[in-house]
Amino acid sequence: MAAAAATSSFPSTTPRARARTSSCSVQSLASPRSAALRVNAEPAPAFQSVTAFAPATVANLGPGFDFLGCAVADASLSLGDTVTATLDPTLPPATVSIASVTSPSRPHLAARLSKDPLRNCAGVAALAALRALGVRSHAVAIHLTKGLPLGSGLGSSAASAAAAAKAVDALFGSRLARDDLVLAGLESEKAVSGFHADNIAPAILGGFVLVRSYDPFHLVPLASPPGLRLHFVLVTPDFEAPTSKMRAALPKEVAVQQHVRNSSQAAALVAAVLQGDAGLIGAAMSSDGIVEPTRAPLIPGMAAVKAAALRAGALGCTISGAGPTAVAVIDGEEQGEEVARRMVDAFWSAGKLKATATVAQLDRQGARVIATSAL
Repeated sequence: MAAAAATSSFPSTTPRARARTSSCSVQSLASPRSAALRVNAEPAPAFQSVTAFAPATVANLGPGFDFLGCAVADASLSLGDTVTATLDPTLPPATVSIASVTSPSRPHLAARLSKDPLRNCAGVAALAALRALGVRSHAVAIHLTKGLPLGSGLGSSAASAAAAAKAVDALFGSRLARDDLVLAGLESEKAVSGFHADNIAPAILGGFVLVRSYDPFHLVPLASPPGLRLHFVLVTPDFEAPTSKMRAALPKEVAVQQHVRNSSQAAALVAAVLQGDAGLIGAAMSSDGIVEPTRAPLIPGMAAVKAAALRAGALGCTISGAGPTAVAVIDGEEQGEEVARRMVDAFWSAGKLKATATVAQLDRQGARVIATSAL
């Protein structure tokens, strides 16, 4: 659900209005939803700086529109975003600044991302985490390194938000509960695509996550058996699919029969994850009869890509999030290269789109601290 269009609705891609670093106070981001997150005593810093990584995510997983998602990563941790949160005494207390934004693999992205913390997903999440922690006497500078493309359907905005929330929390002693971290990240997600946790929840928790409800907020992690050798072939065409456009394509009403069929497939998907049944996971993922049929025609070549993946031996294939990335599931990585090649070829032959492919595995860890600097 990452944002792509440079409009006020998509803070993660808004062009910078000025080159200097700006800051925003915790108080200016007050939100009724997050009031319950506040803690009483102000925590002392535990580190001078903390670096956290958050993985890419695949939302919806076919029939699980807006309530199912999973985290995916590669061995090099390049499939995700990294945030370094540093104490900065030069800033006013209880503020956050975006000190730098870089993207080594996609240098052009840095110029598209705002340094205004209220218009940058990492900044919004960092502010929400500070507020949840009750920090009033310290300020934080954020250094964001983007590993994910924008508007790809790989949870780009969620990865930035998750890494920022995790880094800020660890900076002050890792005091936030699981749901508080997700709610902090959700503050930025709601500005991008609405109040939907199917990217941010798995980005923070890892694995498969079901969003049961928002009021009360209830997440259900789905613990798949350790022996499940599930891998994901992620093929991203050179084409942006803004979340707003893809949501606008959704049907306003669905027939009861369609609802029943999709609900049964979503239930089968959840059962398959819990049982470690890779074949059923793939079959259920491929069975969405409501969202995918309306979005696939907006992504050139998507139908052919799905067919090519299944012919090559993939267990299932669907659109990742709002797209345009196509995701295929395989049982083990041995056939990943061939499935990826067929999908890339199909994007070109059927849609005239160049595409890149990555074979990733289920990431069971979610957002994690990868480096610290002592006070």
